[in-house]
Amino acid sequence: METFQSQLTRKLSEALSSAGFPLGGEVSPATDPRFGDYQSNEALVLGKQRGENPRKIAETIIANLAVTEISEQPSVAGAGFINFTLKREAVETKIAALLGDERLGVEKVSSPRKIVIDFGSPNVAKPMHVGHIRSTFLGDALARIAEFLGHDVIRDNHIGDWGTQFGMVIWGWKNLLNLESLKRDPIAELVRIYKETNERATQDEAVREAARAELVKLQAGDRENYSIWKQCVDLSMQEFSKAYELLDIHYDIVRGESFYNDRLPAVVDRLLKSGLAEISEGAVCVFFRDIPELADKPCIIRKSDGGYNYATTDLATVDYRIKDLKANAVWYVVGAPQILHFKQIFAIARREGYAADFHHVTFGSILGADRKLMKTRSGENVPLRDLLEEGITRARAIIAQKNPELAESERNEI
Repeated sequence: METFQSQLTRKLSEALSSAGFPLGGEVSPATDPRFGDYQSNEALVLGKQRGENPRKIAETIIANLAVTEISEQPSVAGAGFINFTLKREAVETKIAALLGDERLGVEKVSSPRKIVIDFGSPNVAKPMHVGHIRSTFLGDALARIAEFLGHDVIRDNHIGDWGTQFGMVIWGWKNLLNLESLKRDPIAELVRIYKETNERATQDEAVREAARAELVKLQAGDRENYSIWKQCVDLSMQEFSKAYELLDIHYDIVRGESFYNDRLPAVVDRLLKSGLAEISEGAVCVFFRDIPELADKPCIIRKSDGGYNYATTDLATVDYRIKDLKANAVWYVVGAPQILHFKQIFAIARREGYAADFHHVTFGSILGADRKLMKTRSGENVPLRDLLEEGITRARAIIAQKNPELAESERNEI
């Protein structure tokens, strides 16, 4: 369904042609409602190009405009702006047409893309907190909009299911786990054993080394440690799913950090062989000497101790999403503190020849009434579950107050 703006733009182009001016012209929403609904500065552009009075050019254009069906008589304002005020009956007709169209006049794109949207991405063995709500909601909204426009969307939950913290978790599981607590509240128990192990490790080198040894065993494929890790992932996903169901969020795939473990050596080897990466002080780095804002900010893709990091994993995700998923657009809905990280990742990906539309959708932090990061009284992140339960409780109270006659089942549904 053609919009008022596109209609006026088309009519303006026809008027320019009729008046003997070059084809073109653009109509945009008016910057000040006092001057109407839409405006065009085409007369000013032509006046500058032709060395003529833009107001006279505007009057000539208006004389050739055929917009009586949708607009009041166009007017000239200022140095030569052409202003349009929509007719009330035209607006009413458009609204009626939109209400009768299940797509509300929004047409599907002519060239749909396959878009991978990376959003949410909570960490395993930790509760989802209030900070996750922005990435989750923004990513879901973008996915719904892109799908509505006709794009093929893949929602990817890139969970944090790998890393050094699992050495602590596994040691705690073997030495501190309370099975009853695990059954009652899995995430709380996993957090407890991690915190207690971490506290012990800071005071006892033997515990610290034991936790590190558990991590090495996990990375080497030890069956017992892998089983514990898998249980942690499964328990976490069950808790995440409860929140997603409540929020009406769904994912098409879940590709956590662990999914890419086997691909990381190939990423480093490929970049070294291509000359995009080089060894510096024992680490493998990518330098951006030709990009001023990144010139003094190399990206480490393998540490001097041989370990990999988030950059290595994210480069592996790029490769997988483009080659395996056949995506031609990848959107990362991640907080603003990661701006530098993604500038580096996108720069490397483009150097490797990936021509996809890479986009980092940034957002800020959720603040409390004191304008600081929202925390609990003990200084920890506010659990998302607590926030949602509080919201439901308050909403239920408002519904009960305003609609006391509603049945309990109806209140719950609302």
